[in-house]
Amino acid sequence: MSDPQTVSVPGRIMSAEMAEQPAVLQRILDEGAPAIREIAAQIAARNPRFVLLTARGTSDNAALYAKYLIEVLLGKPAGLTSMSTTTAYGAKPDLTDCLVITVSQSGGSPDLVASTKAAREAGAITLAVTNNAASPLAEVSEFHIDVLAGPEKALPATKTYTAELLALYLFVEGLRGGDGSAAKALPELAAGILARQGEVKDLAERYRFAQRLVITSRGYGYPTAREAALKLMETTYIPASPFSGADLLHGPLAMVDNVSPVIAIVPDGKGGEALQPVLDRLRGRGADLVVIGQQDQVDAASAGFALPAGVPQEVQPILEILPLQLLAYEVTIARGQDPDAPRALAKVTETH
Repeated sequence: MSDPQTVSVPGRIMSAEMAEQPAVLQRILDEGAPAIREIAAQIAARNPRFVLLTARGTSDNAALYAKYLIEVLLGKPAGLTSMSTTTAYGAKPDLTDCLVITVSQSGGSPDLVASTKAAREAGAITLAVTNNAASPLAEVSEFHIDVLAGPEKALPATKTYTAELLALYLFVEGLRGGDGSAAKALPELAAGILARQGEVKDLAERYRFAQRLVITSRGYGYPTAREAALKLMETTYIPASPFSGADLLHGPLAMVDNVSPVIAIVPDGKGGEALQPVLDRLRGRGADLVVIGQQDQVDAASAGFALPAGVPQEVQPILEILPLQLLAYEVTIARGQDPDAPRALAKVTETH
């Protein structure tokens, strides 16, 4: 008879790693925050004039979140890099007094390492944000932040993503001399959301036979829309198109009809206010609209998942993604697939 401990249960690893997230968030606040503040203080003293963010995949969505933080909270210009300009075309931009932040779970992708090395040689202040302090990326960077998520074995990144978000928030807070107090309640709030998995399982039935999905948000919620689409595509194999609400109105709205499934992440704050005209248009087209947001927004939609009220808007993405991770997991299980090991994917993607 086989040992029950060795029997592979579909989704067992992803489920366990999602459940670790409250503890990971608490670990960062307790153990990681002092080091992050010290690095932020050293970089702030050098007063970088511009920030460039470099990443791939899930970490690219975390980098986009950091871009919003930097522009909104610091008032500094920030951009996402196109690594091929350096790695493929051999461009040599002058990066004097620029801060280049490279975000990577493994810190092992050759293009991330090469572009960071080139940025440092071009005069940039370089910071790596990884889950591996011994990685090649950490070695070539001047500064390094360990997100302290612990080993992640499931192919879909869950705990490393929320760990990256929190680490980046605390870093940006450190740059402006803030205390990061907006994040203190996150571990407890995250645990409360994850305990509501039964609600998400019911919601997942809507998408078991879906052929495509549209996911939309604005502001701080837009990186969440992109990450939710990535999680759903890599686990369920359902094509999911993420759009800024503003971009959705500029043409793609035409593909939405009265049977189109749309998921809207509605932030509580400026982003949610900016998204309201889009929600009105979607409702007007009869879309099957599911909302991740405040209870009043959920009540006005076809269905949804209510998030805790009173959370500062700059840290809401750390909570917004949790029901969407659970949704990807539950839809994948309902479709008879294993979310731990999506086809054709590897944990470390070695792009050049």
